Amino acid sequence: MNRNARLAVVLIVALGAAGLASFGVFRVVSAMPVREVEVVSLQAVVAARPIPVGTIVTSDYVKLVPWPARHPVPKSFTKIDAVVNRGAIVEVAENEPLTESKLAPLGAGGGLPPTIPEGMRAISVRTNEVVGVAGFVIPGTRVDVLVIVGKGAKDEAVSRAVVSNVQVLTAGSRFDQENARTEGKPISATVVTLLVTPDDAEKISLAANEGQIMLTLRNPLDVAPTTTKGARMASLLGAPAAPVAVRRVEGRRVAQTPPPAPAAAPAPKVYTVEAIRGAKRSEESVK
Repeated sequence: MNRNARLAVVLIVALGAAGLASFGVFRVVSAMPVREVEVVSLQAVVAARPIPVGTIVTSDYVKLVPWPARHPVPKSFTKIDAVVNRGAIVEVAENEPLTESKLAPLGAGGGLPPTIPEGMRAISVRTNEVVGVAGFVIPGTRVDVLVIVGKGAKDEAVSRAVVSNVQVLTAGSRFDQENARTEGKPISATVVTLLVTPDDAEKISLAANEGQIMLTLRNPLDVAPTTTKGARMASLLGAPAAPVAVRRVEGRRVAQTPPPAPAAAPAPKVYTVEAIRGAKRSEESVK
């Protein structure tokens, strides 16, 4: 038997042995019983579909799912009856557990009122695509409220921030919000509802009645109040520029800077002379 034949026999024997060993291991592993570890769980109420803010929760919006008993959600619910007919005060995502902090008390109803904290007020201002910061004023963002007054008399027009760092409760209708969420586009809102104190509500009402309201978008981490002196038309345009004279030099127009104003004549010097007349001494001024 030559060398090549011996090598082929060795390879065939090795492959056969490896195949038999693999088949034996497969049979042994397949015959092993499956060990199931029972996980202690409890029932938890979660959202069966997204629940918008202000929605009255019904049995169609929720479902019961097993939840690990070792890691329960604080203040969660184990029965569907405990969440039915309660309004959602925050937006709840699908399969998100419902808790006491996400639902209004029973009997408070739905809509916007349950979402207003105690001592605060909700006020709506009319906006357009520009006033609403190009559609990026959405629920949860923070804005400053500016007012422009005195537009009739241009020299007296003033723009100033009257309220700063207020939260947007709603922007546009619910239909606009759902379309914006599904299509991933900004909300084109005509009315924006703000969460303010009673004092700020009075300021915004007066500003909306006497002038034009504008909104400026804030960084949510920037909580410092906006303190400005306001902008007037005179400070916006500045002092008028001096007129420039134009003359022709060899057929070309050349701008000529006006000569500086003549300097005022210096005031005459005044000298003080001490005069002695007999026993009297006096000081007299001489130019």
